[in-house]
Amino acid sequence: MRGNLYARRAVMDSAVYYFENAYKNSSMLGLSRDLIDISINLADSYVRCGKFDLGAYWYRKSLLISDSLQIPEKERFPSYYGLAQVYMDLRDYKHCDYYFDKAGFYYDLMLPFEKHIYLNNRGNSYYYRGDYEKSMEYFRKSLALANSYPDMEFERNFTKVNMGEVFMLMNETDSATLYLEDCYSFFKSINQVSALYYIETQLIELALKKGEIKLASNIINNAVKPDFIEPNMLLIRNKYLQHYFEESGDYKNAYIYQTKNVRMDDSIRNERIKMHSAEISLKYKQDSTLMKKEIFIKEKESQVLILHQWIYVLILSLLLIVSLLCILIIFRKRRTDKKIWNMRKDISSLRLENIRNRISPHFIFNVLNREVVRFNNEEDKNSLVNLSKLIRKNLELTGNLSISLYDELDFVKTYISLQEQTMGSDFHYEINKMDDMSLYEIQIPSMLIQIPVENALKHALRTKKGDKKLWIRINKDADKIYISITDNGGGFKQISDNRGTGTGLKVVTQSIQLLNMYNKVPITMRIVNVPLDNSETGCEIRYSLPLDYSYIISK
Repeated sequence: MRGNLYARRAVMDSAVYYFENAYKNSSMLGLSRDLIDISINLADSYVRCGKFDLGAYWYRKSLLISDSLQIPEKERFPSYYGLAQVYMDLRDYKHCDYYFDKAGFYYDLMLPFEKHIYLNNRGNSYYYRGDYEKSMEYFRKSLALANSYPDMEFERNFTKVNMGEVFMLMNETDSATLYLEDCYSFFKSINQVSALYYIETQLIELALKKGEIKLASNIINNAVKPDFIEPNMLLIRNKYLQHYFEESGDYKNAYIYQTKNVRMDDSIRNERIKMHSAEISLKYKQDSTLMKKEIFIKEKESQVLILHQWIYVLILSLLLIVSLLCILIIFRKRRTDKKIWNMRKDISSLRLENIRNRISPHFIFNVLNREVVRFNNEEDKNSLVNLSKLIRKNLELTGNLSISLYDELDFVKTYISLQEQTMGSDFHYEINKMDDMSLYEIQIPSMLIQIPVENALKHALRTKKGDKKLWIRINKDADKIYISITDNGGGFKQISDNRGTGTGLKVVTQSIQLLNMYNKVPITMRIVNVPLDNSETGCEIRYSLPLDYSYIISK
């Protein structure tokens, strides 16, 4: 970050120093994406210092690290447009366009500031070729991009500098004046000396093109003096100063600056040749090193491949043996299970057949009906009738998952009437329901009410002293029906004096769980202890059933 700060202030020697330290420290942690970013920043700094060979070296370094980390091609465009800038400064436009094209392929994936860098640098490449129309095309795109993002004020004014210079070179002095003066105030406000020096250079030539020699003289006398001036920028300033002295009639100074320009131009040209040679040399070294590494890696990969092949053969052989053993074991187990299952099925069939042969339900009903006719006692007769009805109804409902609410309540009433004799005269029960409720149309799971009633009589009320009460309440709203079975038998107990098997509630809960698997809105069931009158405690079972509940079980 310190390197970026100095780069923004154009203090390039400090920027290089901090970027090199950043790369050194980050390298101690091994290869990482950080090294790619630092390499690109270091390359940018060297290019701005005029050390194009080192700039190209670090751009290529970033690509080598990208190869090692297997970074996708679409994430490498900063290195590509960096190399394009190097070749632009070396005036090698063939390679320049090649790398700009590679970067431009991923233009849509770039961040706004990356798009700005790409468009400005590509515009500069046509500026150096003297193709000002093409150059202006890219600068206009860059300005439109910066105008789309209010926070890109620096980039917006930077682009205006480039556009102002191109307008001046195209002899459109009014447009040049507008852009250069507009951005001059911005860079003045942030004290960007390097940018101010460049703008003042253009304003000198612009004043000369307008014939305003005095204005050009004022600009020269009050010009800023940066600590570091890029060679290309200094060459342009000297060329415009030569023009100024020619227009002023001071041919001696004009000649001095002409000589400086020729010497500097030759020096820059020689420097470009040296740097081009150095860049080729560095590229050759990198390619040679990379080739050696690739050969070494290929040798190791071949050795590893052979080792992997033996390991794969061994593992596959083991897996095949294990699979065959598992298949054999499963086959034998299934064959044994099938024999046992068939044996049990045969035994169950024989038992059922034996029961049918011994006595049938119809025989029981016929005998009970005959006995009912013989009874003169009306109470005994009703008991036998109810018993016969209960057995017949139980057999009818045995195979059904659901039953109408009417049939369930009728079954419960019949059951309670048979139990009343054993419960004593202090037993009372109530069934409360809404008057507008159609009991025939409402379906509920079989034995949903009967089993809690049976449990209440057997485990809670039978051995209770004093009043024994049982309430069955049924209500409904637009979506659900609510059923509660309450007794005053002292509340739910884990262990009852009349201890049973617990099969009844298991049947209810398992039936509900099974049916809920096939419905979006489930049936809910709660068992709670509730306070009653006379400081008594009761057990209450509560059901909540959706009215559109389905009792169809599909495979």
